[in-house]
Amino acid sequence: MESTARPAAVDPTVPPAPLSPAGPGALRSWYLYDAAISVIDALMITFVFGTYLTSGSFGSTEHATQMLSRGTVVAAVMIAVAAPLIGWLSDRSGRRSTGIAVFTGICAACTAACFLVRPEEQLLMLGVVLLSAANAAKELAVVDYYAALPGLTSPESIGRVSGRGWAVGYIFSILATAFVLFGFITPGFVGLPTDEALNVRAVALFCAVWCVVLAVPLIVSLRRIEARCPSHRVPGTGGGALAPYREIVRMVVHLWRTDRRALHFLAASAVFRDGLSAVFAFGGLIAAGTFGFSLTEVMIFAIAGNLIAGLGALLGGQLDDRLGPKPVIVAALALVAVAGTALMLLEGKGAFWVCGLALCVAVGPAQASSRSYLGRLTTEGTEGSLYGLYATTGRAVSFLAPLLFGTAIGVFGEQRYGILGIVAVVLLGLLMMIGLPTRPRPAVAAAEAVATAHTA
Repeated sequence: MESTARPAAVDPTVPPAPLSPAGPGALRSWYLYDAAISVIDALMITFVFGTYLTSGSFGSTEHATQMLSRGTVVAAVMIAVAAPLIGWLSDRSGRRSTGIAVFTGICAACTAACFLVRPEEQLLMLGVVLLSAANAAKELAVVDYYAALPGLTSPESIGRVSGRGWAVGYIFSILATAFVLFGFITPGFVGLPTDEALNVRAVALFCAVWCVVLAVPLIVSLRRIEARCPSHRVPGTGGGALAPYREIVRMVVHLWRTDRRALHFLAASAVFRDGLSAVFAFGGLIAAGTFGFSLTEVMIFAIAGNLIAGLGALLGGQLDDRLGPKPVIVAALALVAVAGTALMLLEGKGAFWVCGLALCVAVGPAQASSRSYLGRLTTEGTEGSLYGLYATTGRAVSFLAPLLFGTAIGVFGEQRYGILGIVAVVLLGLLMMIGLPTRPRPAVAAAEAVATAHTA
């Protein structure tokens, strides 16, 4: 069992510890995986394919939006149910690479199949199913991807590593978005015709290839590490299909009784991560609907926003290791609340650029430090289970920001006031962070909970 001693404060005059006990190649491959999955969120869900499905090419825009929303809800339920199981299985087997390979493959296959969705009303359901399945598979792959982090770096460097991962994801997202904007959309130097939305559908093939190519290095690296370190697995007994969920319940109960820090953080992060996700989910809608941005202007802002978010994640990672993850999260959430409030009150495209970029610079550090905070709480053999719960709790409240966003619009009668709902969720998450330690130590109770669950 790992020591529970608090890590020493980082002395800026002393050279940093090696970032990766597993070697720099493994760490670089871990960074690349963030880049691999970044295109699913940026291009498939947010800016290109999701917009294509709700563009009117498939009948009523309202109907298409409603169907896509329902697909998103179904995907969220699938993730919430399956994520604990995926984490439990990876802890049992000690093979993070298997889950990453399987679910990345499913994600890429569903993404590639979106090419078949021509602009015909009867194909709307196919597009919704494929996009929702790709999103669910991506999130399930992320469980093992996150769980691999503590084994690839030291406690003294986990903040920097997490921040660099987010930054690499943002930077590669910029490259992919720019290539799609100028190669497929406008002016389309790739030269694909727009008949039957061929140029838009081809983006799905591009994203699938991008995802696979950048994911392979991590899968190969982890399999090499797992072959050398077969001891990184948690023993357990049978018990049927419900055994994983019984063990998870036992772990949660044990943590509640003995060490509530992990549960407290899981609840707080679930809330504020929902608010942060809403910033990107609804940012494009607000830019176009309230501030009059064209599609091209929205994508240009997306490129700039990803660049700023990447720089913010790098800075946040450095501060995370020096100050602890909690101050970074709190400061970032406070900036989101201030910038969001200002955006709600101001007019003009210039205001959106200033406030929007301020939101982007805060989102990266908050997300990266959230990931590293939980990584500091894990002990060997608990990573998969805790990150599985991380995914599940996040999905359990994923309705909150969209609900308050829509409610605020309904109450005040203007789209811009939907920002109020997002700010409210972020502030709630910020308040829930009060009382948590600045620099968390490994939750020994979590390891005991896993052991108790396995032997019960």
